[in-house]
Amino acid sequence: MADIQTVDTVDTGVTDGEKQPKSVRVVLLALMITMMLAMLDNMIVGTAMPTIVGDLGGLEHLSWVVTAYTLATAAATPIWGKLGDMYGRKGSFMSSIVIFLVGSALSGMAQNMGELIGFRAVQGLGAGGLMVGVMAIIGDLIPPRERGKYQGMMAGIMALAMIGGPLVGGTITDNWGWRWSFYINLPLGVVALVAISAVLHLPKKRAKTRIDYLGAALLTVGITSIVLVTTWGGTEYAWTSARIMELIGIGVATLVGFVFWQTRAAEPIVPLHIFRSRNFTLMSIIGFITGFAMFGATLFLPLYQQAVQGASATNSGLLLLPMLGAMLVTSMVAGRVTTNTGRYKVFPVVGGVLMVVGLYLLSTMDTDTSRFTSGVFMAVLGLGMGCLMQITMLVAQNSVQMKDMGVASSSTTLFRTLGSSFGVAIMGALFNNRVQDVMAEKAGALGSKITEQSAQLDAASLAKLPAAAREAYQHAVSAGTHSAFVLGASVAVIVMVASVFVKEVPLKGAGPKQDEAPAAQAPQAESV
Repeated sequence: MADIQTVDTVDTGVTDGEKQPKSVRVVLLALMITMMLAMLDNMIVGTAMPTIVGDLGGLEHLSWVVTAYTLATAAATPIWGKLGDMYGRKGSFMSSIVIFLVGSALSGMAQNMGELIGFRAVQGLGAGGLMVGVMAIIGDLIPPRERGKYQGMMAGIMALAMIGGPLVGGTITDNWGWRWSFYINLPLGVVALVAISAVLHLPKKRAKTRIDYLGAALLTVGITSIVLVTTWGGTEYAWTSARIMELIGIGVATLVGFVFWQTRAAEPIVPLHIFRSRNFTLMSIIGFITGFAMFGATLFLPLYQQAVQGASATNSGLLLLPMLGAMLVTSMVAGRVTTNTGRYKVFPVVGGVLMVVGLYLLSTMDTDTSRFTSGVFMAVLGLGMGCLMQITMLVAQNSVQMKDMGVASSSTTLFRTLGSSFGVAIMGALFNNRVQDVMAEKAGALGSKITEQSAQLDAASLAKLPAAAREAYQHAVSAGTHSAFVLGASVAVIVMVASVFVKEVPLKGAGPKQDEAPAAQAPQAESV
């Protein structure tokens, strides 16, 4: 197997008939563990929140436990991508894992809510580099033509995290205590670190220019302002309040300044030339809308299932299986077809159509919709998601040079993250307003009183309502879900339109002329 460095860098030309070198398979296993860490964390911690508040107090600051993590993750994502491009992927990725683990350990040792919020921000800084590092390293090791085979693994990790997160979080909290919802990251992270340190060998780099500190600061302030607007708008503050308007103004001003500065910086954080590629720009748009629709769906479907269909909190997570299972199967099929044929345009086109149809079908659900029917509707949406989730990253990475692999991965991840923030905020505001209006209409003053603090009632609160008020609430949630999914379907039309303009550029790597692939790929591998 020669020396490992040669295997890893030349491995981008592996053909269909060859088996992946053992070292690369070990690295891929470590990357999957790291991806699991990134995706599981918020879901496990979310389940432990009531217990955390009961132990540490500080209920009024509860939302900041999630917000601090989300802000730090979003702000750090593009910076980690650029650091990997400038100073080497392995070092930056391992650094992000270490920071994430330090934040996890500190969070588990927190003695009050203030400490927990601060340590969650540290954890988020590391988390910003986890997903980006995984995608960029896969981009270094596996050529786009071969990368499709691993889409099923990534989709499987995502589905497992969404289903298993609440279950694992509840089990850990009930049996070991809430602190282990953070400590559980440590053994998994150490395994990933050891495997990556021992087996992953990529050429080291040292950029001659300095980090673009001004660009990093402008981008951080801009992203932070946007995430705060989507987090606080309609909940902590009214959408038209002075605080939200100030944040919008700051966000717009700093992002405009960031774009202006990127045209002049010696080593820009996000080189604007990557957006000259039509496919990269289209994938950024599609990724944003996919995040908008997917995270909105995973938020409101459990609410509907619990309030209208009578599912428990645990079962509502399991009832998402039709969507997640369909997403997993389609992603695997799409990956295999892409690897075997080199063609991929059909998937974003079909995915966009299925996403619109699935969201529209979900918008038709009412108080009489059976679990089987809603499961079929979710499966249609899952089929659409499966066509889009990994293809967007694949095409985005194929659209840039190897030296920009990190910023391409981080930019695509950031657009999806921002899309999810906007989706949860806008669909949430629409849902809440609709629920409150219907409750006031059907239950009068009692309905308004019930939902004046929040339009989302937990199972315990719902059980205490009078029968008439409970029925009114079920109609209200059904109406709110309808409005949210109509909006999602309308926005998803953009994916259909954008997909039509995707240009099917041949994927780099193994193909019909397999003997030429390594030679064509070698210059790019050397520049990593």
